[in-house]
Amino acid sequence: MHHKQLVISILTDRSSWMNQYDQDLVAKMKMAGHQVNMVSNCDALVKGDIAFLLSCFEIVRAEHLNRNTHNIVVHASALPDGKGWSPATWQILEGKDTIPLTLFEATENVDAGSVYLRDSIQLSGYELISDWQEILGRKIVEMCMTFVNQLSRGEVVAEKQVGPESFYRRRRPEDSELDIDKPIADQFNLLRVVDNEKYPAYFVKDGRRYILKIYQEK
Repeated sequence: MHHKQLVISILTDRSSWMNQYDQDLVAKMKMAGHQVNMVSNCDALVKGDIAFLLSCFEIVRAEHLNRNTHNIVVHASALPDGKGWSPATWQILEGKDTIPLTLFEATENVDAGSVYLRDSIQLSGYELISDWQEILGRKIVEMCMTFVNQLSRGEVVAEKQVGPESFYRRRRPEDSELDIDKPIADQFNLLRVVDNEKYPAYFVKDGRRYILKIYQEK
């Protein structure tokens, strides 16, 4: 069967945790014979077959979307449920161990495009942010490769999003606040989603703010 060589861009914000997994994705796509560009802003997107918008924090306008036949996002929820910001974080806070993922077509209407692939990751309940981000990052790479392989063989199947939609709001640094009157056990999921450098856990006592950093002893 003939496999088409594709021109692919991967757009990820420079500050994103996804960057290290993108490197792996680029290597896999190049090994499969595709032409790949890694960029960190919309203006750098080249004309091609696919633009993967992975952990991209800027709004991608129509003029940028028009440069590629497909513009692909992988979102960590079962769309249209869980649109919006930081879906994996919110679901861990809800106590979920199975986090669904949806690979879909980006449109100007946020998180509303056709779905190509669905999958999920399974957590054990002890993973801190670097642990669950690694599981998530590897799964995103796997799903992107599956889509690339399907597209190069002309086997992509799209389905419309159906069902009720819900939205997660953007998280703020104050969402990392611990309640000193509650046991740690009740707040452990919050400790699993804080970032020790960017948005660490903290508590306030007598008007003073104290920062807590969490590590799992290896």
